Amino acid sequence: MHTFPAEVEPGDALSTGILFRVYLVPRFCSLCCSLVFLQFKMAPDLVLGCCLVSSAQRGCDVPFVENLHVRQALLRVLKARVRQLQAEGVAEVPVKRVAKRVTVARAPEAGGAQPPRQAQAGAQGAAATPSSRWAQKLDSDQQLTEKRKQRLEGKLRKRVEKGAWQKQLRLEPRLLSRKLAGQLQHWEQGAPRSPWEEQLAQLLQEAPHRLSSEAAAAPADRGPESRLEGQQQRLLSFFECCLLTGHLPLAHHVLVTHHSKSQQQRLLTLSMYNMVMLGWARQGSFKELTYVFFMLKDAGLAPDLQSYAAALQCMGRLDQDAGTIRRCLKQMAQDGLQLQGLFTAVPLSAEERAELLRAVRKAKPTFTPPRPPVPSPQVNTSPLLREIYAKQDPAVSYPRLHLSLKELQGLFQQQLRVEMATTITVESVEKVPLLTKEVLHARKTLAGLRTRWRTALYRELQETKESEAHAAREGRLSLFPYLCLLSEKEVVRMLLQTLQALPAQGESLLFLAHELGLRVFKRKQLRNEVQELEQRYSKYLHLLASDTQVAEPCLPRQHWEALGVPEAPHEQPWPMSVVVQLGKQLAEVLVRAAQMPSSLAAPRSPGTLIPVLYHVYSFRSFRQIGILKPHPAFTQLLETAAERTLTFESTDVPMLCPPLPWTSPHSGAFLLSPTRMMRSVEGSQQHQLLLERCPPAELHGALDALTQLGNCAWRVNGRVLDLVLELFTDKGCPRLGVPAPPSEAPRPPEGRQAPKRCLLPEVSPAEKAEMRRELARRLKVAREMQSLRADALYRLSLAQHLRHRVFWLPHNMDFRGRTYPCSPHFNHLGSDLARALLEFAQGRPLGPHGLNWLKIHLVNLTGLKKRESLQARRDYADELMEDILDSADRPMTGRKWWMEADEPWQALACCMEVARAVRAPDPTAYVSHFPVHQDGSCNGLQHYAALGRDSVGAASVNLLPSDLPQDVYSEVAAQVEVFRRQDAEQGVQVAQVLEGFISRKVVKQTVMTVVYGVTRYGGRLQIEKRLREIHDFPQVRGAETPDPAGHWAAGDPDTGSCLCPPWGPPAGPMGASPPPQSARGHWPRAIRRCRGNLGPAHALPSPSPQDFVWEASHYLVRQVFNSLQEMFSGTRSIQRWLTESARLISHTGSAVEWVTPLGIPIIQPYHRDSKVMIKGGLQSLTFSSSVDTSQKPNTLKQKNGFPPNFIHSLDSSHMMLTALHCYRKGLTFVSVHDCFWTHAADVAVMNQVCREQFVRLHSQPILHNLSRFLIERFCSDPRTSKSIWVSRLMDTLLSVPKTGTFNLEQVKHSTYFFS
Repeated sequence: MHTFPAEVEPGDALSTGILFRVYLVPRFCSLCCSLVFLQFKMAPDLVLGCCLVSSAQRGCDVPFVENLHVRQALLRVLKARVRQLQAEGVAEVPVKRVAKRVTVARAPEAGGAQPPRQAQAGAQGAAATPSSRWAQKLDSDQQLTEKRKQRLEGKLRKRVEKGAWQKQLRLEPRLLSRKLAGQLQHWEQGAPRSPWEEQLAQLLQEAPHRLSSEAAAAPADRGPESRLEGQQQRLLSFFECCLLTGHLPLAHHVLVTHHSKSQQQRLLTLSMYNMVMLGWARQGSFKELTYVFFMLKDAGLAPDLQSYAAALQCMGRLDQDAGTIRRCLKQMAQDGLQLQGLFTAVPLSAEERAELLRAVRKAKPTFTPPRPPVPSPQVNTSPLLREIYAKQDPAVSYPRLHLSLKELQGLFQQQLRVEMATTITVESVEKVPLLTKEVLHARKTLAGLRTRWRTALYRELQETKESEAHAAREGRLSLFPYLCLLSEKEVVRMLLQTLQALPAQGESLLFLAHELGLRVFKRKQLRNEVQELEQRYSKYLHLLASDTQVAEPCLPRQHWEALGVPEAPHEQPWPMSVVVQLGKQLAEVLVRAAQMPSSLAAPRSPGTLIPVLYHVYSFRSFRQIGILKPHPAFTQLLETAAERTLTFESTDVPMLCPPLPWTSPHSGAFLLSPTRMMRSVEGSQQHQLLLERCPPAELHGALDALTQLGNCAWRVNGRVLDLVLELFTDKGCPRLGVPAPPSEAPRPPEGRQAPKRCLLPEVSPAEKAEMRRELARRLKVAREMQSLRADALYRLSLAQHLRHRVFWLPHNMDFRGRTYPCSPHFNHLGSDLARALLEFAQGRPLGPHGLNWLKIHLVNLTGLKKRESLQARRDYADELMEDILDSADRPMTGRKWWMEADEPWQALACCMEVARAVRAPDPTAYVSHFPVHQDGSCNGLQHYAALGRDSVGAASVNLLPSDLPQDVYSEVAAQVEVFRRQDAEQGVQVAQVLEGFISRKVVKQTVMTVVYGVTRYGGRLQIEKRLREIHDFPQVRGAETPDPAGHWAAGDPDTGSCLCPPWGPPAGPMGASPPPQSARGHWPRAIRRCRGNLGPAHALPSPSPQDFVWEASHYLVRQVFNSLQEMFSGTRSIQRWLTESARLISHTGSAVEWVTPLGIPIIQPYHRDSKVMIKGGLQSLTFSSSVDTSQKPNTLKQKNGFPPNFIHSLDSSHMMLTALHCYRKGLTFVSVHDCFWTHAADVAVMNQVCREQFVRLHSQPILHNLSRFLIERFCSDPRTSKSIWVSRLMDTLLSVPKTGTFNLEQVKHSTYFFS
């Protein structure tokens, strides 16, 4: 019999409640509690509530919610107690309500549970009773109990299901070799007499054999340098994810399934077998490991060092006998594999290495593993880098940061926390709304919806995993292990962030799927070696901190390698199909889970649930694409709530501490998040394979240059940021690059142009077409404004977040060697506005010439005085000093001179810096943080002129010394004007209309990009855009646009070709027609041709000047190309040689490869598109992949891309050389491709280095070296030497273009080479 404390009196309901919660609950079962309540005269609600809590909080031998007899007995007792209370005159207790609750507890699956609001409806008469508060408490306790019960049942169901489906997985292999199958069966039957260890030893002696001639023709990627494509790459990533998520039996099951079918077995590589073996070895499962060895032998493969390492490691874990280990080692030696290689050539963790050593020492007790090989000091042998890696050079003065060791260590801890969290949330800079009732209600509604969505997302994820697990049990490559990489909490948070960031106009499902898949891939790569990293990074900071010293000055990479830091393991990228399929699956989970009450869309509608996301189709560039679009009511709810937070991936924001130095193609930059040195299209491996095959020393120049660029510390220019935010939160200012808010976007037309008028029968087809065009134009403008606004919002929010901090921008490069910051939203490669927000965190005194360089830089930013000398620019700045100071003091209320500059925000920032400097007591001592730029003069043409030693071209692009700068854009414009004048005299009407409109600005972009491979089509679009920006140029409708009747306008006056769209002039409104004419003729003849095609019913109007925008751009682009041909004849010959070489290489079946002067291997990733389709779900996604190396090269892209890509690789080499030599001299240096930045005080030194390195670069026989490399790479194979394409290629490569007489040494004395 239970006893109770003496201080508890019968009838004391409050004391009894305390007793039940404090004393009885942890000690008594529910049945005992329910039978003793009569002694204390407790309210039945209290007893039931206490019993519910009791059952939920402890493991009782008679659980209340599980035992039917207990519940029924309790119900009878409760009813008896109610009758007793009624007889004593106590207020009535709502028995019916209690009975309902008991029913709920008894049969939750029957749907008897009711929300608290309904349960309280029957208690109106008892609201004043003492038991009413216990009824309310019971409601909350019951809900808590139900939640806990559901959670426990869910966990139990997961465990049961996991155990059940794992039992269904097949572990025994199905061998195709009858001999091996017989051995396996015999060994399994005689397991007690024949241990698995002996079976493995005997199996290892089986010689590898091919099962058939088909197997002998298996792909060549069986080796370690395998090039996994398609299904092979997908298999490897599947096995890797299975091991990462603890689903090794599933990986084994899929391996067995594929191995048992000869067609699928061809996809399996040795690395796949090794991966599964390593998983079993880590678990000490020798039987399963032997199964994999059987399959490996059955596939005709020979085990390698990794195979033996897995077997021996497993033996070490199981403490097997020395005889088996000895036989294994003997067989390894017979296979030609060295024992030392297990410890030097196989990547092992410390624990795996210990187990391996334990096994080896059982067979060889005296064995001592070789020490980790001390990397011999590999020195880059490039003549361009000889000075960089010269030892004990007294001229070396590596720069240090302005921060102390303690400060840097604190910054490291901040960055570490950010990366471990994987995301960072920052405050938005959108205008703060007033906290009205509507705003607060919207935020409360959103919070409630998100709570509901989290629950629904958890449920959908679990159901999706169950479905994918079922597919995996059938041996298919399902998404199950990928879905298990992240916790459900992480996935739910990621999906809710995606929903929050979805624009109102929606997003392409393909794009959304790609982004979601990539986010999962990036997060799964997060490494967790924090403690070891922290110790080594602290030592590394001694090289950079302002208050520490190192024994010998060296480059950051050299110092990091000297610390003995092990290189991070390289992980294979996922194939694009896996990334998209995984993202698509997650997007569909979000669509199914995210629902909202219909009352949010229509207040009077019934309270049903409707989807938040809708899947619709839309046309983009003549292609129909699927779009996920949020419900307008949800978009409106977000706008009303006006939540002021943005969430970014940790790798998408600048770092808060110096990046890790680059030490290999896949090790550097972020602390925990692996980053590739060479960015490429997802799924492409050809660049990474080239880099890994390259000797490490050959990449030192690129690695050190990337490290140096990333080590530059930055800070935000607060004064400029305040001004930008003032405009941004108002209505923007598109003229100054501050996008307007969506409220300023054009609305759908009204009145006669309203879209609804299209439904009226009296509206003609022509008017309907015009309405559609106008609506499409406005929607396009609105979408563009939304995109620009979002980009600015991200940039400004990050700038505000980093306002009072020092930060760093880690860099990597593209496949051509051009460098880019890893942070996409906030960096110095952006627009004028983005650059003006940044300045160096470390300042330098201006010195004697710094102020002059600030003035010159300011004039350069205005776009004025481009043809004037540096002295004239300084004088001009002095003349404008009053305007400069006014702009600095009153930028928004003064004369606003800075707004007229080409780069207004950078000009304003420079005005402020000049004002502070001139007002300083000693301008030479003023510490400036402002970056001064030196820009190449059409840098692509400079490289071409230097390659061809073209004296005429060199003079045009300032390679020759001169008193005044030469402006190639103005010279081309002048030459085009000469051609125009000649044609105008001959009566060419378009030439007459263009009089007075040919300027430097019109031709600049085309001239700049011609050397980078722009086609005539692309050049025409560039010029057309410039012409449309000229307000005085007559322009109403371009010839590419139908007139209001739906007919296309007229033709090209110079070529005589019809200027209809590419498919020709329509036979009727928007129809089809024969191809256009191409015979030469003037405007009237072209008009007649078009009229003839269109017929008399569609006669075109007489030509007017307003129709010349499109044809004028056609005319000008041809004249620009003709002018460049005359001015840069050497350049065009080199361009043609490169183009023809690439065309012939692609015809041989290979992609173009070369090596930059700094040793970076380059390959062009242009192949014929291979279509990839992902079926099922919301829609079937189809996308093209041009990186599949199994496809033939795309000849057009290969030949058009080679000249510009080759020049890009040269300008990146020049930039890297300049960066490394500036670093040796202690300068701060960053670049935007061919625009170099440093402190004002150091511009002269940087200019000298820049010129010297350009001369050194082009003093190498670059074209002859390229020719030799291409001959060796593509013409030296005897099997293809008789091919006609190879023969033509050999002839072309031997015909290297001849060079001129230009003397490169003159570049060193050219003031305006970079200026």
